[in-house]
Amino acid sequence: MRFVPINCVKVGSHLGKNLYDSNGRILLRKGTKLNSSLIEKIRQSGFYTIYINDEYSSNEIEDIIKPELKLKTINTLKETFKCIEKEHSSKNINLLKQKKNLIQEKHLNSLNEISKNLVDDISKTKDVLINLIDIKNMDNYTYEHSLSVSILSLVIGIELGLNKNELYNLCIGALLHDIGNAFIPKEILNKEGTLTDEEYRLIREHPLKGYEYLKENYQLTAFAKAIALQHHERIDGSGYPYGLTGDKINKLAKIVAVADVYDAMTSDRPYKKAKSPNEAIEYIMGAAGRYFDFDIARAFVKRVIPYPIGTLVKLSNGEIGVIEEINSNFPLRPKIKVIKQLATTVDMKLIDLLKEPNIVIEGVQYEIPNPSVQHYLKNK
Repeated sequence: MRFVPINCVKVGSHLGKNLYDSNGRILLRKGTKLNSSLIEKIRQSGFYTIYINDEYSSNEIEDIIKPELKLKTINTLKETFKCIEKEHSSKNINLLKQKKNLIQEKHLNSLNEISKNLVDDISKTKDVLINLIDIKNMDNYTYEHSLSVSILSLVIGIELGLNKNELYNLCIGALLHDIGNAFIPKEILNKEGTLTDEEYRLIREHPLKGYEYLKENYQLTAFAKAIALQHHERIDGSGYPYGLTGDKINKLAKIVAVADVYDAMTSDRPYKKAKSPNEAIEYIMGAAGRYFDFDIARAFVKRVIPYPIGTLVKLSNGEIGVIEEINSNFPLRPKIKVIKQLATTVDMKLIDLLKEPNIVIEGVQYEIPNPSVQHYLKNK
């Protein structure tokens, strides 16, 4: 299974995972053979990248949480944001207060319960390396992003040895970290062109708006509220809204800051294309100690896979291969099935980068340029 941009998907590939529309209904089922009209339908439905099975890789990638829990979380987040947006458009102050209390009691109760389920599910994967690059529908991006950030945050929290209460606070805070976006006009959040100074100022207000909305809620701890307020702070003081430094930033917010940046970088948006997992991880490693807490960044890098199994990569010696197995504790040095064109046939050899110190991965490939190799793999 490979994660491939929709413009690189070839006719004849098979869909690797179910695709859901913005209402949680199955749009296309896993295993569907893709033709040109289906590929265009996927594109028009707001998917920029999908999982496929093809001649290069047919391995399975296990979901870190149950699909039904994922759908329940996304739908609850969607209902919460939609209700807040509707409430915010009301001009009746008394009605506003009533609606706010009702929304917070109903939806935050549900999200608290979901957080406990997420913590329980992900705690079972304590020693597992995580591949969390996932299919996102542009209509549901905000909610799917919030879920991905909560999962990544929990993975980091578990690696750091946080206790159950800390993990619960981390999870609910991560789920709600972008709640302030409910107060930002959609045309600004999804704008394809460059933001004006005023639009950028409004975007930067979302942590404060989110905190103001949550601050009086007795169901949430101060730690969870701090995540909404501080997830864009950076330890060198270059973040916002207050330019906090070092230990003045809540530890849980520092965790969410790393998860938030990684998922945002590896997700397609109308105004930018996603970066590969290894590029995002390299950025976080490079910013450790400056933007991000060093220990948190190190814990993240230990648990998140830069090159998921099934990824087609180009090596520094010019060869191309498929990631076959991840070496635990050395995710940048996986085992790779190298594909070689010989005089009359194609050879496939497994190499272990732990035993090949002079070879490094240069980048991700989406296609093998040699037609004879393509033909061999398709018909082997």
